Amino acid sequence: MKNDTQSLDTPLLPPDAKQVPHELEKHGDIRIDEYYWMNERDHPDVIAYLEAENAYYEQMTAHTKPLQQKLFEEMKARIKEDDESVPYKYNGYWYYTRFEKGKNYPLYCRREEVMTAPEEVMFDNNEMAEGHSYFKQAGYSISENNEIAVYGIDTVSRRQYDLQFKNLKTGDIYPVVIKNTTGRATWGGDNKTVFYTRKDPQTLRSSQIFKHVLGTEASDDVMVYEELDETFDVGIFKSKSRKYIFIEASSTLTSEYRYTEANGPGFEFKVIQERTRGLEYGVSHFGDYFYLVTNKDEATNFKLVKTPVASPAMENWVEVIPHREDTLLEDIEIFEEYLVVEERNGGLNKINIKRWDETEDYYLPFDSETYTVFASINPDFDTELLRYSYNALDTPPSVVSFNMRTKEKKILKEVEVLGGNFDKDNYESKRIWATADDGTAIPISIVYKKGISLDGSNPLLQYAYGSYGITTDPAFSTSRLSLLDNGFIFAIAHIRGGEYLGRNWYEDGKLLKKMNTFTDFIACSTYLIEQGYTNSNNLYAYGGSAGGLLMGGILNMAPQLYNGVIAAVPFVDVVTTMLDDSIPLTTSEYDEWGNPNDKEYYDYMKSYSPYDQVTVQNYPNILVTTGYHDSQVQYWEPAKWVARLRDKNIADTKIYFETNMDAGHGGASGRFEALKETAKDYAFLIDLAGKSK
Repeated sequence: MKNDTQSLDTPLLPPDAKQVPHELEKHGDIRIDEYYWMNERDHPDVIAYLEAENAYYEQMTAHTKPLQQKLFEEMKARIKEDDESVPYKYNGYWYYTRFEKGKNYPLYCRREEVMTAPEEVMFDNNEMAEGHSYFKQAGYSISENNEIAVYGIDTVSRRQYDLQFKNLKTGDIYPVVIKNTTGRATWGGDNKTVFYTRKDPQTLRSSQIFKHVLGTEASDDVMVYEELDETFDVGIFKSKSRKYIFIEASSTLTSEYRYTEANGPGFEFKVIQERTRGLEYGVSHFGDYFYLVTNKDEATNFKLVKTPVASPAMENWVEVIPHREDTLLEDIEIFEEYLVVEERNGGLNKINIKRWDETEDYYLPFDSETYTVFASINPDFDTELLRYSYNALDTPPSVVSFNMRTKEKKILKEVEVLGGNFDKDNYESKRIWATADDGTAIPISIVYKKGISLDGSNPLLQYAYGSYGITTDPAFSTSRLSLLDNGFIFAIAHIRGGEYLGRNWYEDGKLLKKMNTFTDFIACSTYLIEQGYTNSNNLYAYGGSAGGLLMGGILNMAPQLYNGVIAAVPFVDVVTTMLDDSIPLTTSEYDEWGNPNDKEYYDYMKSYSPYDQVTVQNYPNILVTTGYHDSQVQYWEPAKWVARLRDKNIADTKIYFETNMDAGHGGASGRFEALKETAKDYAFLIDLAGKSK
């Protein structure tokens, strides 16, 4: 492999990845993967190639280092470094998270009964992260007597957490360490029993629920549930009422819950409703009933039912909120006197407040079409105060306390944008609609700085995700201001594959309709150009993970529309990955992408798989990033894709590939290290936009 021994002072050519043809056969179809050798993790040739790519990227972007530093400093300057979250009260303590000036990681704190009580620092992640290039704490769970915390730690970025225990009264860390968990745990009411989820060590599928008793060894832990269906994952949590513990087993299309009383003593789990393929439900507890958000009886956008705790099977489900064709029921929040319903209508978040006695039923008013609102942390039943979070593309996030009886609201906190230059009145946001190839209207949320001329000359960054029913809501970003203040327009394409316009919006962008995701994004790009927001010399696209798949698709299908594309941790080798059930997440994803062991799905996947569809043509400038320890998308997918793109690209454009050798799917840990990665991405875009003028 050439370039391996070149220094950064020597002009570099792009790394020349060796080609070793590897034959892959399925359904009589033969694919040749000339870069299959990159799958061998830790092989010297693989490490050398990744390091050569990193060296090439560093030298080719060296001229943007001052810009990167400038962007980082201004993004950092907007952040209140000594910030603190809004406290919430739970079981006699006020809990909150705070940051200290100049430090990368949070401190998790609490005060007993009143906020004037002495502060207890439960966890200082800055101290805990010392000596680690990556550090992540997966929250914490406190015993009912408020004395012991169980928490998860990941220092590899593989999302395999070690569970540990801390005595909050003495500060002692217990010697027992439970390996290979999701990092989350749930306490029984006896203050000694802890339930947690263990992962399959190879596939990383969450497949087993274990019970640990304080004072015993991890090797003595008892498995209370194992999920044998490889398309399902499991988890465990406690109800808001703290009376029940639930085991959730779910796939993309199907769910099943088990429950037991949190106070034991035997912790015998019983099924609420046995799984039926295509039946989904989620569970909350209130009084003598479980409340279920479900798609039963073809309730595509979901409905709310209740069922007696004593006999919760489907035949006893009673409708509370019926299914509505135009409204997606997303979640509920239960209070003693009120039911709060989070729903989505016409793409917009709605909060519906209902009294249980049916004397009131109203919606919170919001005027914008580019906002995000959701119920925040509401741990108490017996209160008339609803806490919710609000922000918009041009409005910083705020936490609001709303009195559901008097309808009075109080802003508990609005995120401060420091630096002295931000005024939300200087920005404009709106929603526009493009038309897809099949005539479907596709919404786009956009924001830009007032005063720019919409004459087609503006650089524009278009973002989308478009998978798993995950909706990208129009949310504020302090970092994004660095793009807007440099003349960029930012656009979110609400393409099919998410649930922006309801459950059918998701169904029309998955499995054998996945192509709609790509063509919707391209239709939005075309519309933005036609309407004078930008032009093909100044249009940029960004997507990560499954959104990186989207980037790969549009690069093959319509490369002429874009001057630059950023693909972060991209899922691009769809067919090969989905045929390998040893890779993390593969089997649980069959209901999203299809099972390529079925020829119909194999052929369809291959028709859009970015790696398989790379062809000899003009590709735009491309930046691809990944993490060596990524548990979601293995590093070799983007590595192979970049090598093939370089081999086939006939345009005089740059293709860069950077691997963070210390990180995984979520990128660097720590708030400032993450900002440095954002600054690199933005510098790539701003540099290209400057060259195109």
